[in-house]
Amino acid sequence: MTWLVTGGAGYIGAHVVHALHAAGERVVALDDLSTGVPERLADLEDVPLVTGAVQATSLVAKVLREYEIEGVVHIAAKKQPAESIEKPLFYYRENVGGLESLLRAMDETGVDRLVFSSSAATYGNQDTDVLTEDAVCRPESPYGETKLVGEWMIADVARATGLRYISLRYFNAAGAARPELADTGVFNLIPMVFERLTAEKPPLIFGDDYPTPDGTTIRDYVHVADIASAHVAAVRHLASGVEARHVLNVGTGRGTSTRQVVETILEVTGRQDLTPEVLGRRPGDPAISIASAERIRQVLGWSAAHDLRAIVTSAWEGWLYHHPEARRVATTPGG
Repeated sequence: MTWLVTGGAGYIGAHVVHALHAAGERVVALDDLSTGVPERLADLEDVPLVTGAVQATSLVAKVLREYEIEGVVHIAAKKQPAESIEKPLFYYRENVGGLESLLRAMDETGVDRLVFSSSAATYGNQDTDVLTEDAVCRPESPYGETKLVGEWMIADVARATGLRYISLRYFNAAGAARPELADTGVFNLIPMVFERLTAEKPPLIFGDDYPTPDGTTIRDYVHVADIASAHVAAVRHLASGVEARHVLNVGTGRGTSTRQVVETILEVTGRQDLTPEVLGRRPGDPAISIASAERIRQVLGWSAAHDLRAIVTSAWEGWLYHHPEARRVATTPGG
């Protein structure tokens, strides 16, 4: 089969493209390069990279026809909860409008398999620590709302057309399979700490008054290589021809507090001499978000393979690859 990966030059998208290619799948990448980096796919000479946006329905339909695409992995989206609170219409245009355009192109060309990049942000604050897919979603940001609307849209289209789909609710993606594929954005906790260390400043913690054991938020951190392998499992499930209309968590089932993550980063980089600085909470951040990973094990036979230290170590190697000046602040041989 041939799969189109939208957002294929992005951080997660490129990992998915590489994983699918390594698994023997034929892949075409589509990316508007607003945040994507073509060099992430430079070593994949047989993977075409089409420059364009999913909002361009006619372009997407042309790509689907020209490359005889049989399934789509839709990752292209804007993904910052805090930014979405400031720019809700932008997020609805990009995430909901982009998906609507893609689904129209798929319907027009008869492509009936879809893996959708959803998010744990759909859950919002819940009364339980471990989140199952059956929870009533209460997103706390327009970003989370757009992902939930996307799931609804896909389910409605599936009922009308027979579309087979798997929506994957990622928890906190981090790390890198290879240094050159690392996240170049500084929007999430781990790269934000790296940026502070590179500037020889203490890490920042946003809020230490949450109802958690150490007062900081708790998240389920998933190695991006594991997220990529979940996509391979989803693609193969859809390719098997079985009926598929699933919403699945992609997580480890383990929670780690922000303070614990920061302490692990300081250990890996050898900067335990630094004391984190605590600031106020960020809007849209729930206190606890941990995946129940049971359903994805049952449906796809998938489970995460990496722990937090592997995530942080690989992320630091990626940061050093893109920011060699950071080597001067590390005090350990591993740094």
